[in-house]
Amino acid sequence: MQFKKLSIEGLYLITHNLFNDHRGMFGREFCSKEIDKFFKYSPKFRVAQTNISFNKKKGTLRGFHYQIGKSAETKIITLYQGEIYDVIIDLRKKSKTYKKWASIKINSNKIQSLIIPKGCANAFLTLKDNTIVHYITNKNYNKKSERGIRFNNIKYNIKWPLKPKIISKKDMAW
Repeated sequence: MQFKKLSIEGLYLITHNLFNDHRGMFGREFCSKEIDKFFKYSPKFRVAQTNISFNKKKGTLRGFHYQIGKSAETKIITLYQGEIYDVIIDLRKKSKTYKKWASIKINSNKIQSLIIPKGCANAFLTLKDNTIVHYITNKNYNKKSERGIRFNNIKYNIKWPLKPKIISKKDMAW
């Protein structure tokens, strides 16, 4: 696993070492020992929940989502199929990158993951049909602690690579 620090404090891109042969490919998606070395906000990352997001159509937007208080979660998201444009907003008042956002395009030609620190909101837009994203979180989902930001909030002026076409009612209401 190779870790690349991105522009938001505590945000990392992981490129996985993959073994390919006539059967397909094999690689390690998660290793707590490796994660703990590179991610200072979550020493001893404990997996509490995993989720999968299957997105049928290009232009599907999910987010911005985050949780607050004791439910604030660190996420590790991995793209398995398709392509996404992922945007992370830093909402941590004591962070050097508070109120800043970073974006990254990830496609399944290279299996990669993002470590998204607690206190950051995350959203992604699918750039291909049939996109599959897997989430590992260190906290269980808590509806009462859930918060969000509308994808086109003028406060952040996010530049999406294409106009979102499919958005849930919940995400439109943030």
